[in-house]
Amino acid sequence: MAQHRTVLVVLFDDVQSLDVTGPVEVFTGAARSSGDPDAYRIRTASLDGGPVRTSSGLTLVPDGALHDAPDPHTLVVPGGQGTRQPDPRLIDWLRERAPRAKRLVSVCSGALLLAEAGLLDGRRATTHWNVCDRLARNHPAVEVDPDPIFVRDGHVATSAGVTSGIDLALALVEEDLGRETALTVARHLVVFLRRPGNQAQFSAQLAAQTAQREPLRDVQQWITEHPDGDLSVESLAARARLSPRHFARAFRAETGMTPGRYVDRVRIEHARRLLEDTSDGIEEISRACGYGTPEAMRRAFLKALGSAPAEYRRRFHAPVPQ
Repeated sequence: MAQHRTVLVVLFDDVQSLDVTGPVEVFTGAARSSGDPDAYRIRTASLDGGPVRTSSGLTLVPDGALHDAPDPHTLVVPGGQGTRQPDPRLIDWLRERAPRAKRLVSVCSGALLLAEAGLLDGRRATTHWNVCDRLARNHPAVEVDPDPIFVRDGHVATSAGVTSGIDLALALVEEDLGRETALTVARHLVVFLRRPGNQAQFSAQLAAQTAQREPLRDVQQWITEHPDGDLSVESLAARARLSPRHFARAFRAETGMTPGRYVDRVRIEHARRLLEDTSDGIEEISRACGYGTPEAMRRAFLKALGSAPAEYRRRFHAPVPQ
């Protein structure tokens, strides 16, 4: 017998519209693609059942009031500007009713609402990079991990910025209804089947600050375009016309990370894309990304992602749509 899962999405003024519509589109698309329109039953609710105005100015009309909503299978708490000074009644409702959900999900800064209600205490969680420090500072009982795009700790799942809510929803669909359904939805939305949850919120270029001085900016760009090149400190320093010691010190001061760490991130990112998007062999990819040997790339992947390249490809390779 098919299982019908209710999904309740919490609405409030100044909510981020994509935090709401992204997961809703995924779950709705999954129900349609699965052949069972009731695989997910979506409901939205606000405190008083009235319309809410999103941070972008759109008006969303909920299905009803939170206090009238039945206990859902999956409770989705979106983020947005409205999480900065939330209505105390919303926190009280979450504190009382959220534990009844079989699965608790936050998108972006929605994690702040869960934390305020004490629902993340003792758990590992993530949120939008811009509020990770705030979450950690205000809620020391929460183990905040600022790097992944989503984190799952038991029945509680938290995600980073807006698009990561789509990644998390796809992961839940894959768990509930299988890979083929999730893949169909991903193709329809023109997104990856899903990025791994432990993928960093930023690409290497975004994770690091852009250097102020032109020679260092040029070196950053050259690293990105030549992951298979000689990226030793000595070689990069010569390209910037600086001594190795001066270069290493200046690079870290202006980008926030050492040259070696930046190179590591660029190479992992490039290798990951090749594994996801091409059929190139592991040995070929290891050379193209500057690792030299498959074993060197394997060690780098295990350290950074916790899985070997072959396993990563098996899980995240995107088949060519038919």
